[in-house]
Amino acid sequence: MAPSTIPAIRLRRFGLELRRLREAAGMSASAAATALGTDRTNISNIEAGRYGISEERVRRLAAIYECNDPQLVDTLAAMTGGGRRGGWWDEYRGKIPHGLLDISEIEHYAVHLRTLQTTYLPGLFQTEDYARAMFDLIVPKLPRLDVELRVAHRLARQSVITGESPVRYTGIIHEAALRMQFGGPAVARDQLRHLLEEGERDNVTLRVIPFANGGFPMAGDSILYAVAADRHFDTVHMDSPAGPLFFDLPTQLENFRARLDLVEQVALTAEASADFIRTVAKET
Repeated sequence: MAPSTIPAIRLRRFGLELRRLREAAGMSASAAATALGTDRTNISNIEAGRYGISEERVRRLAAIYECNDPQLVDTLAAMTGGGRRGGWWDEYRGKIPHGLLDISEIEHYAVHLRTLQTTYLPGLFQTEDYARAMFDLIVPKLPRLDVELRVAHRLARQSVITGESPVRYTGIIHEAALRMQFGGPAVARDQLRHLLEEGERDNVTLRVIPFANGGFPMAGDSILYAVAADRHFDTVHMDSPAGPLFFDLPTQLENFRARLDLVEQVALTAEASADFIRTVAKET
């Protein structure tokens, strides 16, 4: 199979965990290739996320590396061929930046999503008009087709919240994001009403940090922490001017979890947050 030039994030994580197992075993790529009956190039391509391997080979590699974590081995085995099985986001491949597809992928496989938004509202709850107003502000200005593709993709992402097996979602929103009127007052009011409606879902918890509550860790950042079924595969996404950034090293993940826990201590309760959003909506 020809290697992919842009690895999907799940396949990249698959390869990264295999590399970590090999390195923990103190084994070179050449030695691993010899033990598996292949060549070093194949091991390198697998670890770089360029393509997957069969479940049988994953389990053989885990045995070669003397991995004693059966849950991790089972998770890796379940991911085999992940880069070959497409998700709904593949419809947008080659049409929007691949980093946006990676976000869709980590959301799709998450069991819990934790977010912090300080300047705009969570993408999983944005209305069409609000999302379009945001994408219209990108510099240099995007062609109309590119804007509409990104809007359609953002709306499609919301199926992780509204679908048949909705993911658990905990969102922290700063008052600044509630008061930013992307698209003007009418769009902003509709957006806040929609946010209130979505916040009533059993799987959704929305909490607000008012200006009056002062500073908090990661103020100014937009963060998505995707909790995986196996914590080895947790992923953090942050926005940047250069595009999405992803973090997955164990120490990084531990630090992000700790910071989000601290941020939640600053936020209002879900009930008080809903009242706060209603107040902002009336004032908009």
